[in-house]
Parts: sequence; C-alpha cells; structure tokens
Amino acid sequence: MPTTSKPKSKKTTAPATAAAHEIRSIRLSLHSPEAHTVCLAGSFNDWQPDHLQSDAEGKWSIELSLPPGDYEYLFVVDDRWLPDPACAERQPNPFGGENSVLRVPTNSRP
Repeated sequence: MPTTSKPKSKKTTAPATAAAHEIRSIRLSLHSPEAHTVCLAGSFNDWQPDHLQSDAEGKWSIELSLPPGDYEYLFVVDDRWLPDPACAERQPNPFGGENSVLRVPTNSRP
C-alpha cells in the first residue's frame, strides 16, 4: 500500500444529526516517541488528517466529540497510514489494508 494513499471507507453508521446529549467525548492515543507528526483520519472527519498533540513521553492524543455509531479510522504517522495497534477490531479497506473500527455507544438509559 502506498504511504500517501488515503485508505477511505464509505461505511459509517453515525446519524447525520444527533441531539447534543448524544454526543460523546472520545480520546484516542498512540505511543510513538520516534514520530515527528501524528494525525488521525477517519470516516468521522472525511479522511482529512487532524493533528494530534504529544506529551514529553511520546504519547500522541486527540479528543473527539462524536455521536453514537461505528467509525473507521487510521493514524497517519510521518505520512504513513497505520491502524491503531490498541484496537483489535479492524475492517478491510479498498487499498488492501485494514482500518481500525471505533464504536461509540449510545448513552445508557435507566
């Protein structure tokens, strides 16, 4: 897989609109102390990479506000598109690789 390709998937089950109380805060992170830049791209941002912030130990993270649903994503580490090593659930993408799958649950109701 070329390192500059955007491994897109059209699959997402998130509703087009969601009530404010259904928006969930999700933090994704990647430990990569050798990386110069780390971004996150997925079905939640139309596969346009968003930059992550790093701490002194090389942990890169980003906080997302998403409605419930299933999303596919990849980290972009120094221009290389990589699945999340901490995410066991994967979905094949059209480029012969795999996207990580993020499931955002609905709020629990009593």
